[in-house]
Amino acid sequence: EMLSEDERADLNRRLLVHTLTILGSIPEIEHILVISRDPAALSLARNHGARTVQENGTPQLNVALARATVVVKNYHTHGVLIVPADLPLLTPEDVRLMLDHATAPPVVVVAPDRHKEGTNCLLICPVGLIEYEFGPGSFQKHCAQAIRAGARLEIVDLPSLALDMDLPEDLDQVSRELEHYLKPYDDTQQEAS
Repeated sequence: EMLSEDERADLNRRLLVHTLTILGSIPEIEHILVISRDPAALSLARNHGARTVQENGTPQLNVALARATVVVKNYHTHGVLIVPADLPLLTPEDVRLMLDHATAPPVVVVAPDRHKEGTNCLLICPVGLIEYEFGPGSFQKHCAQAIRAGARLEIVDLPSLALDMDLPEDLDQVSRELEHYLKPYDDTQQEAS
């Protein structure tokens, strides 16, 4: 079942807030930077304490990430963690596990998608150690780059990080578990005590 444009926009907002809330709850993460071409997403990100970069030109994730990495280097960070906002099962423990694997750089920590083809989470330490190759076959490409760079390669294969929202069947996979993501967002709702 396909989502309407409004339902898709609502789901994207919920997933972005979910991701920002989790990242913001982890003290070791000093800066959160959101890249998007959507002004509403950037505004939402700023309202949740994130810094933002407006994506311009032809939509190309790897180019946008490379541009954001230039910005990140100005923050003098030790590493960069790429977390797409389409991981509905993401938990703080998942992020901490990625960070825990990042000791003793140079290191690349990769969380594959459920098909072991794509990359759903990527931690690179130090910043700029490898290039971004998101897209088909990115899991193998990121792993190969890490090895070529002489970095330690760590793979974090968790069901919660493996399920992304790329295809309609991905939505079917999580819809039963996460029905609340598919209901219209109502910020006036109060949780039952």
